[in-house]
Amino acid sequence: MDKIITVNNLSISFNNNKVVKNINLNIIKGKTTAIVGESGSGKTLTALSILKLLPNNALIENGKIIFQNRNILSETKNFIQKIRGNKIATIFQEPMTSLNPLHTIEKQIEEIIITHNKLNYNEVKKITKSLLNEVGLSEIANRPKVYPYELSGGQRQRVMIAMSIANNPDVLIADEPTTALDVTIQMQILELLSNLQKKLGMAMLFITHDLSVVKKIADYVYVMKSGEIIESNMKEEIFNNPKHEYTKRLVSSYSNKKTNIYKKDEEVLRIDELKVWYPIKKGILKRTVGHVKAIKNLSFTLRKGESIGIVGESGSGKTSLILAILRLIKSEGNVFINGKDIKLFNKKEILNMRKDIQIVFQDPFSSLSPRMNIEEIISEGINVHYPDISKEMMEEKLRKVLDNVDLKYSETIEKYPHEFSGGQRQRIAIARALILEPKILVLDEPTSALDITVQNQIISLLNELQKKLSLSYVFISHDMRVIRSIADKIIVLKKGAVIEEKNTEEIFNNPETEYTKNLIRSVL
Repeated sequence: MDKIITVNNLSISFNNNKVVKNINLNIIKGKTTAIVGESGSGKTLTALSILKLLPNNALIENGKIIFQNRNILSETKNFIQKIRGNKIATIFQEPMTSLNPLHTIEKQIEEIIITHNKLNYNEVKKITKSLLNEVGLSEIANRPKVYPYELSGGQRQRVMIAMSIANNPDVLIADEPTTALDVTIQMQILELLSNLQKKLGMAMLFITHDLSVVKKIADYVYVMKSGEIIESNMKEEIFNNPKHEYTKRLVSSYSNKKTNIYKKDEEVLRIDELKVWYPIKKGILKRTVGHVKAIKNLSFTLRKGESIGIVGESGSGKTSLILAILRLIKSEGNVFINGKDIKLFNKKEILNMRKDIQIVFQDPFSSLSPRMNIEEIISEGINVHYPDISKEMMEEKLRKVLDNVDLKYSETIEKYPHEFSGGQRQRIAIARALILEPKILVLDEPTSALDITVQNQIISLLNELQKKLSLSYVFISHDMRVIRSIADKIIVLKKGAVIEEKNTEEIFNNPETEYTKNLIRSVL
């Protein structure tokens, strides 16, 4: 193996707290080395140390990072600046925050070329256009004076890739480059990176928490947990013969299936020919000149104890569906809850209806008020619907609901959201929804902001709660792996229309459309 970068006994600490512990890894020329692990495992810090991009309060206690027979950690600032973006390039997770919103795409690509090369104006323009074509942005190549906000997430990430390969680097560090993207766009970006790597012969260090991504792109895998590398091997060995218990759990989580179906004959939600159209208004008088058809004639029935998975990319209509069910936007068609058409409800009846259908949002940190403690957050719904409830009854309800989500009343009730982990915050969000004893939970990407191990804990919790409380779920996601572990039936949405609807395992075993096949390929 031809090693291009070697990391020896690297340790990093913050305020005497060691967060990376004696790391050893090799990046192989022309190959992809993946570091996989949950948030806080130290994988990003390890990658950032290669270009000395660590925060100011980070201390490298010991170790060496060898590149071109030189220890990067002991080199001058001038040497590091020469290799950054030139010999070693980086792509970060969120392209919108990585790109400068005040400069055009053209200017930002040109800047990295000019920084490391002495070229005239025409040569730089020519290279910029060539790079945009290389990363599949031929349309942008002909009009490069666009700003980041004018591009989609996938296009912005392609621009970042163009910048990273501008100087034909020896090593590309990709830090979660697909996490903020839809599954279909993820696959396009991974394919692009793989093709560019082969064409340019560069080595790649790929940082991720997603094993399905690792399976597609990596040659060698390092598994990190709590600042340590607990296992490393070739990709095939990691997936086929994992040694460490943590690695075994990670690998097995990708084949989780829902085995028990708890549905009964009782219908709790029925959608008939639902349409959600947003008017397009133009001119001084704001006349309607057309419509964005977010939902087109969608119908389905949800029974007691059943889970329906709604899957699709951004813009497929998933959020519009939720808002229409909750009657938060105008829609055509009919929504029946417990056999009653909510279009006929008055304000009081709508308020009562919302006790029966509660929602759990994607990001628990932003959905929980930082100014309220957990008691105030969870009891808020009770205070709205039952203002005369006694203090004793309220405490009894709080204890019961926290017990249901595996949180201890005494250790939770007086704290604030920032004092909990992501998984604990999502449990609190679920408790807030459950305290009103709803019949239906709408779960809007409830695990997408969480690590894989925490995702599995939340999915297990939801499955247990469904069995215990006979809950019905409408589960919104773009992740087929998560959907498979919780849904009894899957509805695949694309551009507002249902393109496939089947029982979960039928979808996985016999997908009919190419779009559904691509969604399944992204996780298998």
